[in-house]
This record gives sequence, C-alpha cells and structure tokens, in this order.
Amino acid sequence: MPIVTHRPITPGTRFLVRVKTEGLHAGRPVPALTESNHRAMGRNCYGRITSRRRGGGHKKLYRTIDFRRDRLDQPATVIRIEYDPNRTSHLALIEYADKTLNYILAPDGLKVGDKVVSTNTAQEQLTPGLSLPLRLIPPATFSHCIEIGPGKGGQLARSAGGFAQLLGIEDGRAILRMPSGEQRYLNADCRATVGIVGNVDHHNASLGKAGRSRWKGIRPRQRGMSMNPVDHPNGGGGGKKKGGGGRQHLKSPWGQLAKGFPTRTKAKASNNQIILRRNGRKVKQV
Repeated sequence: MPIVTHRPITPGTRFLVRVKTEGLHAGRPVPALTESNHRAMGRNCYGRITSRRRGGGHKKLYRTIDFRRDRLDQPATVIRIEYDPNRTSHLALIEYADKTLNYILAPDGLKVGDKVVSTNTAQEQLTPGLSLPLRLIPPATFSHCIEIGPGKGGQLARSAGGFAQLLGIEDGRAILRMPSGEQRYLNADCRATVGIVGNVDHHNASLGKAGRSRWKGIRPRQRGMSMNPVDHPNGGGGGKKKGGGGRQHLKSPWGQLAKGFPTRTKAKASNNQIILRRNGRKVKQV
C-alpha cells in the first residue's frame, strides 16, 4: 500500500506519515473470532512493573488467528482484508465451503476472492497464502508464519513485511535464513506459509506526535543520564558525554548493560540448531 503524507495544517500532521488504508474492511471484526484482551500494562501477576513504558491506550479486541492451518486440502476463499490493532500486519478473513470463518495473516499480494489452501502434497504453483511443510517448499522461496515445532502453529516471521528464506533441506532438517539474518535448522515437517507478510510499508510510517504513541499504549521514555545517581547508574552531573573521561556504559536502572550484552542463555537447548548468528558469527556444531 502507498504512503500518505499530509499538509502540515496542524502540529500533529506536520510529521505524520501513514500507510494508505484503501481496500481494508471499514467495519467491526467477526464477533465469533474475537475475545476480550486483558491489558497487563507491563505488570506481572503481583502487580509489579516488569516491562517498563507500557500502559494506557485504546481498548482492543483480540482477533483469534488460525496459526496452525490444520484444515488440510480444504480450499478457502478470501472474504476481506482487515486491520488488526494487536499487530503490524493485516488479517485476511477466509471462508471454507462449510461456511466456517477464520482469520489468517494476510500475505502481500493476497486479494479478495483469492483461494488459499493448506496441504501436505507438493504444488506446481506457489501462490501467496499456500501453507505447506518446509520439505515441500522449493529452495530460495520466501515464507512466513513458520512453525518452530511440527503442530505448534506459526511463530516465526509474523510482523509486517517479514519473511524467512528457505536455503535448502539437509538430513530431514530445513535451513532457513531468519528475518534477523540468522541461519538455523528447523524440522522439515514444520509448516510455513508461502509469501511475504503484507503491509510492507509499515516501517515507513511515522506517528507524527506523542499522543499517537499514547493511543497505542506506549508511555514516554526518560533518559537515565537526566536522572539523579540514586535513581539510575548513568545519572548525575559531572560530564554529560557518553564516551571518555571514565563515563559508564549505558545500563538499566538495575545495572544490566543495555548495549552489546548477549542476553541469550549459553546453555539454551536450541543453540545447536543455529548455523550463523545474526551478528555474522558462525556457531560450532556439536
């Protein structure tokens, strides 16, 4: 979808850049496919803040999405494309022959009236929305909504414009280049959907004003360097430059390094499935 800019007749539209929404359904979602969404506001079960800078925002209904695509060999027709406030990608409402309705992530190029199917047999033509096991997808194909384990449902490459590229099949394992650039093994029986996630221009949009962030439930972020030393490791005066002069590295309020510190557990079970990390370093295979 094209990008839309505005004449700066108000301060809020001066820097506003949004994605054109023509073709999206203007009404409400299907009631049977929605459920109430408890907003944790960044709090855990004890009411303590564990994820900062979250809270407020507009109420949102959660759309139940079919990530498993387990209705095999049953073609479905795309009824409409909808906006989803819970994610950056759009949704496609599909209808099966028995009038069952489901939501799926809308791939780029999928239009109203198109047919989508999930199958375990090889297909001559790979169309957007086709769900196949990785072992039946040709190498160099772009895919999204990929399972980590067979039957778990799509968990990888689900954001707007996201995709992973299949590099090949080796000893029953598929080699994928992830959206981060990481190369890793996955079970070749994991399902994936052909195509790129739609709304590819989402990263070009600009909210334009702070209030629009608050509508999304994003609260302001305060710099640690502007705080007092009692409140943050980077707080206090005496030289405000980040580098040189014995200045501390950027940290969280609890002293955790904020940049360049690897947070992945060294003993993680799936480490041996990674071939090339996102930083370009190769991993020794055990």
